[in-house]
This record gives sequence, structure tokens and C-alpha cells, in this order.
Amino acid sequence: MAVYDNEKSPARGRVPAHVGIIMDGNGRWAKSRFMPRSYGHLKGMERMIGLLEHAFDVGVRVVTVYALSTENLSRPKDEVDALFGLFRKYFGEYARKIIERESRLCILGDMSALPADIRGMAEKVEAESARFTGRRVNIALNYGARDEIVRAVNLAVSRGERVTKESFASLLYTGGQPDPDLIIRTGKERRLSNFLLYQAAYSELYFSDKMFPAFSDRDFDAALKDYAARDRRFGKV
Repeated sequence: MAVYDNEKSPARGRVPAHVGIIMDGNGRWAKSRFMPRSYGHLKGMERMIGLLEHAFDVGVRVVTVYALSTENLSRPKDEVDALFGLFRKYFGEYARKIIERESRLCILGDMSALPADIRGMAEKVEAESARFTGRRVNIALNYGARDEIVRAVNLAVSRGERVTKESFASLLYTGGQPDPDLIIRTGKERRLSNFLLYQAAYSELYFSDKMFPAFSDRDFDAALKDYAARDRRFGKV
């Protein structure tokens, strides 16, 4: 856990080293403006880029964003195709900002179900940013926590291993990373929706009624202030 030590920090006190963000409400935000859901996803991606930069500015070291769940692939084809188009734009253009910030990009999830060109673009950015160790952006794509756990179990079985808590954690997509201290969900919902279920055992949860495109830097700061005021005992006194 780091400590706020710069003038951009929203509060003096504890800052989470790892923040997970469930970016919910893009489609509903667009619908409320009589726009197509694809427009909401575009604005959500733009907000994600700005929020990542702000999170790093205030001292967060790892950010994991829930960009596409395994269930999302069951949405109507035109919406899924629009999402794929956004991923192409992100990995082809916006991901450069991550590299410029000397941040490492990692993909969490089963990329095999995604178009080959998106897989190639993502792998290229992962390789280019692999040398950075200070900051990390995890993009959860075609990700489901239950699938992740089953995958880890099968890896252990295939190796004939008897796992411990530590060795099992190393088999997850987030192996070697700190568990999320704080998980933020926008869009009025109050659940994790298959996001980082194993890693979130002791995460603090923060829910916002804002739809994600409207979730501002100030709203993010409010979540950090709320987190800093909590007493984290991890089951102890």
C-alpha cells in the first residue's frame, strides 16, 4: 500500500496500490441521450483513458478494467462488432499513451475467441510494454472469474501439483500482482458480476450510481477518500 505524496492526491492518507474498475452503464448512458449503445461504449473508452491517467497521477500503481466479459459476447452481433472496433482503435491508438507513461499492459482473459487482428495488436502492445515495472494496466477481455479459476485448477492438475493459496494465485491471470485493494463499480448495480472473484476476497467495494461515461476524476477521488477512511482488518481485531 502506497501513501499519497504529491499535490494531485485527493486526500492525505492511504491510496490503494491496485484498483479494479467495473465500467458499467455505457449503453444506458447513451440511451438516456437518445444515442446508440455503440456511442456509449465509445465515450466509455475515452473516459477510461482519462481515468487511467488520473489514477496514475494520484499514486495508484495497478488498474484493472473490465472491458469485455465472457457473457458480453452473447450480446447482439452489431454491438459486439462495435466493441471489436473500439478494441482495434484502443490497441492501435490509445494504448500508445500507456507506453508513453512507462506502464505495462496485460490482457486478462481468453483471447482465443477474439478476432485474430485484435489478438495480434494486443500482443504487440503487451510485448512493447513488458519492460516497464512501475505501473500496470490490466485489460480484462473475454474475461470471467469462474473461467479463470477453472483454468487455474486445470493447469495445476495438468502439472500434477498440489496447490497452496500462494501457488494457486500464481496460476491466475493476475499471477505475481497484488490483489485489488479497491473495486469500483459504476452504473447503479451492486455486484461483482464475475470479476476477480478469487482476488477480491478482501477488496473494499465502492459503488457509484453514475454511468461510467459520466464517472469523473472527482468521482474517482471520492472513491479513494472513502477507501482511505475504512479500517481494513483482514479478519483480525
